[in-house]
Amino acid sequence: MAGHHFDRAKQGYWSLLQPQDRKSKNPGDSEAAVLARQSWLARGYMSGLIQALQPWVSSSQSNETGTTTRTLDLGCGEGTFGKALFTDEADGYCGIDLSRRAIKLAARSWPEATWVLSNADRFLPAADESVDRVISLFGRRPATEIRRVLQPTGVCMVAVPGEEDLIELRQHVQSEGHRRSRWELIAEEMSAAGLELSGHQSWREQFDLDRQAIVDSLTMTYRGNRHSQAERISEIASMSVTLAADLLLFRRRD
Repeated sequence: MAGHHFDRAKQGYWSLLQPQDRKSKNPGDSEAAVLARQSWLARGYMSGLIQALQPWVSSSQSNETGTTTRTLDLGCGEGTFGKALFTDEADGYCGIDLSRRAIKLAARSWPEATWVLSNADRFLPAADESVDRVISLFGRRPATEIRRVLQPTGVCMVAVPGEEDLIELRQHVQSEGHRRSRWELIAEEMSAAGLELSGHQSWREQFDLDRQAIVDSLTMTYRGNRHSQAERISEIASMSVTLAADLLLFRRRD
């Protein structure tokens, strides 16, 4: 960005917040949601999803000797997914999130990587056709920007909740459990921006959650905020719950 100078915060991240993003004292996810997600992921519930994504990660590495594979992680949160998927690629990895609390935690846990405090909905801090991978795991998907920054052979990996995700918990807390498939609409949105679906797989596992895991799962997804729902949560000591996601792989259409 010509004419501007950016300093690295002492916590190890770069801030590219725009004036409109600073109007909120705490843009992005709330601290409660960030900490709940960190606690949830630390329990290993998403290990199977990470394993399911690994073949796509491996096949999208640059084949040129001495060339760094560049990855943008949109809505990286506190960095758990990025560190697990790209452990050996810190020099080419950049995580982006709008939550200052999340990006501080990420920079602390994986200081070798690059972390940026920014609103990924507005712009992606990368030059045209300069990125090998863009990933969005339950985060934002600015399709036009994604296509702009992807190299002609680059890929975009997306994960969204599956229609059965937390269905048992949603049925109990909300007295209903809608099964809503999202991936077809996302594929249409990405296609309209010039990104074609080239891979789709479903991930599904079931876990027995204790009370704290149940509270964390609702807090990180904003389902436990209403008083009536909080009362229903208090009734649950443990529950067998389904976790599900649709994993999508996109490539540029030229």
